Amino acid sequence: MRSDHGSDPSVADPGGAAGGVPAYVLRVPTGAYRSLNPFTKFVIALSSAIVAFGVRGWTGPLSVLALTAAIAVVAGVTRSLRRFVLASIPLVASILLVNAFLYPGATDVLFTVGPFAATGTGVTVALQATLRVVAFALSVAVFSLTTATDDFLADLEHRGTGRRLTFVVGSAIGTIPAMASRAVEIVEAQRARGLDTEGSIGRRIRGIVPLAGPMVFGALSEVEERTVALEARAFSAPARRTVMRVLPDDGPQRALRWFLGLGSIVAVAASIAGRFPLP
Repeated sequence: MRSDHGSDPSVADPGGAAGGVPAYVLRVPTGAYRSLNPFTKFVIALSSAIVAFGVRGWTGPLSVLALTAAIAVVAGVTRSLRRFVLASIPLVASILLVNAFLYPGATDVLFTVGPFAATGTGVTVALQATLRVVAFALSVAVFSLTTATDDFLADLEHRGTGRRLTFVVGSAIGTIPAMASRAVEIVEAQRARGLDTEGSIGRRIRGIVPLAGPMVFGALSEVEERTVALEARAFSAPARRTVMRVLPDDGPQRALRWFLGLGSIVAVAASIAGRFPLP
């Protein structure tokens, strides 16, 4: 084992100002956007979602897409966004098909496919709805790709958010990756025991119970283990915990958060009231 801590950037210098504090506590994000406070990036994502869904017409989603694209370029996560775009294809396809061919009350038929007729109104609504979903998904994806979960949770707790709410947020963020990882492990384990999870539809249906059962019981067991671990660490103690990581924040970022938060609400209210023209 190497004892030269000074040559390993992942280990804090026990003799320096850090005083032996773990290196992750001192981790500082790099880059113009990544180095922003996690709460600032969260407000940007939340404001983008509000504008994308709340502002009528094309203005809302197109503005959010333009902002998200610029942020993705600055943060250097354009390549990583591809998987999020691919994951949204089934939802986007359903939105396009349902609205284009089944929009109620539309009579401006563009073309027909068998008994179904695509209308101009339906296509317009479908494209706008697609842009809203994509804009929302990409704004959340950029936030996820540029913000470490522990940074966000530490900042929330530093701002006075209750530990229970912080724990719920962290659990919600980590649920899908944890469930996906557990599902892969269960499938591999069941296949090693001879379970046929491929082939005809009947075989796949029969394989649901052997896969779903361990998923449910494993999740319940994990909840119990996590509860015991949290209580052993005085999770329910009334005293406020000491947050080791205080992430940098400043006046301009606070002003930006207020501007974006209030601005998104004003934009939605103005759109609903028809105070400014929208294409």
